[in-house]
Amino acid sequence: MKKEGKLIIFAAPSGSGKTTIVEYLLKQEELNLAFSVSATSRPRRGKEKHGVNYYFMPINEFKRHIKNDAFLEWEEVYRDNFYGTLKSEVERLWAEGKNVIFDIDVAGGLRIKRKYPDRTLAVFIKPPSVDELKIRLKKRSTESDDKINMRIAKASVELATAPQFDKVIKNYDLDTALNEAYELVANFVGAEKK
Repeated sequence: MKKEGKLIIFAAPSGSGKTTIVEYLLKQEELNLAFSVSATSRPRRGKEKHGVNYYFMPINEFKRHIKNDAFLEWEEVYRDNFYGTLKSEVERLWAEGKNVIFDIDVAGGLRIKRKYPDRTLAVFIKPPSVDELKIRLKKRSTESDDKINMRIAKASVELATAPQFDKVIKNYDLDTALNEAYELVANFVGAEKK
């Protein structure tokens, strides 16, 4: 009998290190993970590729998908910046026999957890501090000061949701956070540890 695919959610305020952790976990073959590419209405940044980083859609197309109930979860994160998880993406990865891993915003992660409570591990990545977040976001040099300030304001609200997640990893030291994340996911999916 084929094992039922699991969902592993990593959520955190921007700049907490969740993307780095997810990229590390995806390289661990024994975890049998596949990345759920989210859809977004925001423009591409830098070298982002359609179908790799996001499924980029014009706002009207994104709204049509909402109307047709094509999303597992979606949210207007900032004005006219929609993000969502296509049901078809998760179903495609499960059909390939994979466990699906998400690098997702806090609200979206909690919505998925509510829809699939027994198949989902929801992990919150906590940054060392809000000040450290600001430093990390500025180092990226991908957004204006206004956008960074919006993200920092949102981070305070997101940090308050941490207790709603199954586990919280404090990312004060990246190697420690990577090891903790690996242990959690390996236990959840029943992988043979390396």
